[in-house]
Amino acid sequence: MSDYLPHEVERDILLSLPVKSLIRFRCVSKSCNSLITSSDFIDSHLTRSHSLPSNSNSNNTLIVRDFASKPNVQQYRLFHNDSFDRTEHLEFPLTTRRRSRIHKCMFIGYVNGLFCLYEKERFILCNPSIRKCIILPKHCIKIKTDGNVQCHSAFGFDSRTNDYKVVIIALPDNPYYMKKKPTLVEVYSLSEGSWKMIDASTSFPPNIRFNGYKCPAASLNGAIHFTVQVMPNSNESAFLSFDLRDEVFHVISLPDSIATHGWINASVFRGSLSVICERHTPSKCSIWVMKEYGVVDSWTEQFTFYHSGGYLSVIGLRKNGHVLMKDIESILPEGMFHFFKKENMELDLLPSYMLSSYDPDSQQFKNLGSVGKALQCVDNYTENLVLLRKPNDAVSRKGVSRKRKCR
Repeated sequence: MSDYLPHEVERDILLSLPVKSLIRFRCVSKSCNSLITSSDFIDSHLTRSHSLPSNSNSNNTLIVRDFASKPNVQQYRLFHNDSFDRTEHLEFPLTTRRRSRIHKCMFIGYVNGLFCLYEKERFILCNPSIRKCIILPKHCIKIKTDGNVQCHSAFGFDSRTNDYKVVIIALPDNPYYMKKKPTLVEVYSLSEGSWKMIDASTSFPPNIRFNGYKCPAASLNGAIHFTVQVMPNSNESAFLSFDLRDEVFHVISLPDSIATHGWINASVFRGSLSVICERHTPSKCSIWVMKEYGVVDSWTEQFTFYHSGGYLSVIGLRKNGHVLMKDIESILPEGMFHFFKKENMELDLLPSYMLSSYDPDSQQFKNLGSVGKALQCVDNYTENLVLLRKPNDAVSRKGVSRKRKCR
């Protein structure tokens, strides 16, 4: 190809192609393969994907995570448009098929098309676009702890250093012991390929308690954001951010009108840090946006909407600004939802969730259809070439142990 086209034109053409086509084009020539696998090309391709309009076909794909009923395993599916008539299953060769171990594979986070999962005392990074997984070296902090320790993991991306990082935070469950026992923080850097322990004693706030409902942390501006409670008043919510480059913690206060009311979760709305605040009496949802990152006074209520009928729960925000919700009661006879919960009935006996969206511009709801038996989360999917330069690990169900020294 380079014999007939200037290098710059060839590069621009390749940058406009989807990932699957680029993988095939690697076989065209050595020069083509060298170009596609270069770090500069991989970064430029991801930047172009983010720059596409939110309503474009390439930027309008949803990834839905739920549990299949037969067999009962975690699964990921892509929906390429709102009508859900184009679906695609993503294969991850790491979830077990044994019913008793459904929850052994934990979803840690998702950034730029890259997944971070945890299974059998190992972290795994997966890029289904190029069918590649890598197993991270063994970490020092034990995820399985006794009841006296909280352990939280997160996955984020720092565009300033162009690095993906996995973070483990372990702290005493009882605030009384926080002064006696140090908070442990361990960080894995994909670019360095190793873990290191962080001294969090100077920046981790002593009056913070993690939210018991473990939602994936929001990654934005080179930091990850957790939803936490401020002690001693556990009803007051805030965001705890961890800067992935400077490796320090900061507390971000929330607006007074929502900090002590409703269910709070950190998210990203049209490129800004946002708060999803839900109240179920009455059924109300508010979206707040931090107009200037890091400036508490810039919190602004973006919009609020009410919904009636069955129990709705917000599970994500789309790039076009639409709010995604799941609903189970609306497809069950009256009172049956609580019966399923009370009796702890088998997953395959449950009906599917209904997925719906709310458009804040038109103030209209739209039913997107039935999705999954145990819907976990919905996010915007982005294809990329991250991990293309890394060797592919064969992920077995027996687990992998790698020894290394903690720094």
